[in-house]
Amino acid sequence: MHRTEGTLAAAMQQDAPKVEAELTTSQARIQLVRYHVTGPAETILYSGNRFRVELCLGSRHWSARGCFRGRWKPTRFERIGDLFLVPPGEVLRARSDGDKALSAIVCELDRSSIIELMDEIPELTDQLLVASLDIRQASIRNLFLRLAEEIRHPGFASETLAELVVAEISIELVRRCASLLERQTRAGLASWQLRLIDERLKEVRPAPSLEELASLCRISVRQLTRGFRASRGCSVGAHVANCQVDHARKLLACGGNVTSVAAALGFSSCSNFCFAFRRATGIAPGQYQRMVIRD
Repeated sequence: MHRTEGTLAAAMQQDAPKVEAELTTSQARIQLVRYHVTGPAETILYSGNRFRVELCLGSRHWSARGCFRGRWKPTRFERIGDLFLVPPGEVLRARSDGDKALSAIVCELDRSSIIELMDEIPELTDQLLVASLDIRQASIRNLFLRLAEEIRHPGFASETLAELVVAEISIELVRRCASLLERQTRAGLASWQLRLIDERLKEVRPAPSLEELASLCRISVRQLTRGFRASRGCSVGAHVANCQVDHARKLLACGGNVTSVAAALGFSSCSNFCFAFRRATGIAPGQYQRMVIRD
């Protein structure tokens, strides 16, 4: 396949992604795309000399996996989250068994804008590549949602506003990369402990306490908090909160009413859930739900 910068080619898929709206700034190209998937599909993603960052507006199918061609064995596929990144010059084979259409906001960032912040692009270690497939920072997600709103309903000085948001996204991505690089040199929790924590946090139910997670890992709360920060670059409390917000987003995107979502996640009242959701995302649960499922 011949590849050119900005190419989004599809294979084993009945319909190629449709670009529904586009906005260009001096440092990036932003697109609102819609994937029409009617069964198991494989998509080849390549963005030339740019960083390609994509946020699924809704909930990506649980089976979504990705393989960096040329970096990993053809049989190795890692989980793709709602927000992921393809570094410059890399080719991502993305697979999914999902059978429903979904919308996404795609931002292709000029490589030069990142180099200005980091001096140079760091070596792409295996840890960085895996981490790029599932970006969970709420701050970056919220910036992408702001871009989605602007591209859907452009207003006065849309390009200028988008350029400012893109600059914030670049800074947040650079900070995340720096944190991951620093983490590689520090000791943290064992892989089996991190796996147990991740498995518990995948469960859609009230958030676990620190005592519960520490008991699960067979360590003290102090060891848990120190080791988790060394391994993941954030506090365990922040990670738990982000996972609960992810659950809330998915439940709302599937049409769950605010009251039932609040109860499923262990909130004592609907108002407490609404306050927590707005504080984490910047918008109310009902507003978020209307935005992701109105299409």
